[in-house]
Amino acid sequence: MSFVTKEKLFSKDFFITYSWLLGGCFVFALGAVLFAEPNRFAPGGTYGLAIVLHHLLGWRTELTALCMDVPLLLIGIYFLGPKFGIKTVICTFAIPLFMGLIHATYGYEALLGENQQLLSAIFGGIVYGIGIGMIFKSRATSGGSDIIAMILNKYTHISLGQLVILVDCTITLTTVLAFGEWTLPMYSWIVVFIEGKVIDVVLEGGSVYKTLMIVTNNVEAVKKVILQDINRGATLLPAIGMYQGESRNVVYTVLTRREMMILRHRIQEIDPNAFINVIDSKEILGHGFKPLIEEN
Repeated sequence: MSFVTKEKLFSKDFFITYSWLLGGCFVFALGAVLFAEPNRFAPGGTYGLAIVLHHLLGWRTELTALCMDVPLLLIGIYFLGPKFGIKTVICTFAIPLFMGLIHATYGYEALLGENQQLLSAIFGGIVYGIGIGMIFKSRATSGGSDIIAMILNKYTHISLGQLVILVDCTITLTTVLAFGEWTLPMYSWIVVFIEGKVIDVVLEGGSVYKTLMIVTNNVEAVKKVILQDINRGATLLPAIGMYQGESRNVVYTVLTRREMMILRHRIQEIDPNAFINVIDSKEILGHGFKPLIEEN
């Protein structure tokens, strides 16, 4: 994932990027106000710590988090560049602003009620994940521990969702020290786990590519369908069948779900005795798919 982007001012890419950014900030604020804060969840980051301090000392969550985010923001600018900093400055102030507006219009009550902590943790994780995923998609961060996750992602290439889980899970333990309830970090871990998975879905998309290994007696007809009808590439691999020792050809190709279903039905018409191995592929890099190397 590229951290420094080159959107031309007021271009289409500019408006798309900043729509992702501000939309993500608003969704994040919704997750904090409606699910995390009223249930005393601390799903990592400066906002998790700020929620704990809100319940212990009465400090406003958004203002406390903002005070903690500023030093981390400076660190993020140093490691990830000035354009990263411009977006995250916007995000750092937009989230508290949205939280303040939501508090002013909605209040401080839990959306699902006081005795619905499990449901609040599940839906809170989904909302948080969508919000942070949208922010990451704009090549920015919500600040706080997300900056740490993005720095580690830049140098280790570990999934952002996994890094968010690793960085934030320990922060949830502060609820035990603050409130003495062992169930609170458990609910917070549910939020963090779901959040991380949703982040990856937002960034990588919900679709899973399909890798097909096809053994057929009518290679030319299958080749025509793949190359001409579906407009995808394929590789012909020489092989030897172990049962009879005959030389065979294996067609190797990677398709989307929809393309796989088209090819599957066409092969059924061409060669009903064909053998197809379908493998889920989470990420495909190269021509026709995602770039092999993204610009930094």
